[in-house]
Amino acid sequence: MKIYLYIGILLFVVLTVAQATTSSLRSEDLKEELLNVFQSGSSRDLARFFEQGVTININGNQGDYSKNQAELVMRDFFRKFPPVDFHLLHEGNNSEQMIYYIGVYKSDDVSFRVFIRGKKDNNQVKFYSLDIVKS
Repeated sequence: MKIYLYIGILLFVVLTVAQATTSSLRSEDLKEELLNVFQSGSSRDLARFFEQGVTININGNQGDYSKNQAELVMRDFFRKFPPVDFHLLHEGNNSEQMIYYIGVYKSDDVSFRVFIRGKKDNNQVKFYSLDIVKS
């Protein structure tokens, strides 16, 4: 009887550690994907991460957009300011479900701070707010 209890506890510990490792890999995959999206200037790939409603603020021009409209706004931004470099400065989470990223986007002679806010839902991350401010 005790052997079953020990096996159950061991199995629980192994599964808990495996799940924690898997979720941290997903976070690293998301960061890598985010870097690729901004470095390539792909509004289509970025839009895959958008909620159905997204708030975008580009240098004080703020608006609430549908996912499709937000993709067009970002396409215009990437055309006007083609990417030269993008790197993340900081990432964090306010809770298990809320996450944020702070990065630097560089175009030819202009640099921007990028603030991204999102939430985790069913092992997916969806961005609901994107602020791009000239630095």
